[in-house]
Amino acid sequence: MKSTLLTREVLPFLATFTALVAVALLIDTLLHLANAVWIGRYLGIPGTVLILGSFGYSLRKHSVVHSGNPVSLLRLHERMAWTGSMIVLVHAGIHFNAILAWLAVGAMLINVGSGLTGKFLVERSRRRLNQARQQLNEQGLSAEALEEHFYWDSLTLDVVKKWRVVHLPITLVFAVLAIAHIIATFLFWGWK
Repeated sequence: MKSTLLTREVLPFLATFTALVAVALLIDTLLHLANAVWIGRYLGIPGTVLILGSFGYSLRKHSVVHSGNPVSLLRLHERMAWTGSMIVLVHAGIHFNAILAWLAVGAMLINVGSGLTGKFLVERSRRRLNQARQQLNEQGLSAEALEEHFYWDSLTLDVVKKWRVVHLPITLVFAVLAIAHIIATFLFWGWK
C-alpha cells in the first residue's frame, strides 16, 4: 500500500489528539461510575507537575540546562506533556462551573494541538527535503549543484523549524490562565 499524506501525517496527528481526549473522557467516566469524582479534583496537581517537568527539553534547548540528550528530552517532553494534559483534562472533567478553568483547558488543548502540528510539520519537511536530496544525489549531481538546487527548500525548512514562534506565545497564554486558575482555586477553596 502506498503511503499518502493522509496516512503518513494527518491520521497520526488526529489519532494522537483524539486519543488524548478519549482517554481523558474514559477515565472521567470510570471515576463517575465508581462514584469517585472527588479524585479528579486532585488530579490537577500531578498533571501540572508533569507539564512543568516537560519543560526540561526547552531548558536544554535554550542552554539553561547543559545535561541530557536533546532527542531523548524531546521524546520525554512529548510524553510528559501529553500525559500531563490528559490528566488535567480528567481533572477538568465534564464540569462546566468555572470559566477561568475552562479557558485554561482550552488554551492547553490549543497548545497541545500546536505542539503536535509543529512535530508533524517539521518532521515532514525534513523528511521530504532529505528524500529529494538523496534522489538527486543518486542521479549524480555534485554537492555544489545540490546546494544550489535546494537553497530555497533549505530556507523554507529553516522557517518551518521556527514554528515555535507561534507555539511559545500559546504556551505563555496557557501558563497565565493556568496560574490564574491555581490562584483562584487557593483563594476560593473550601478550606474548612
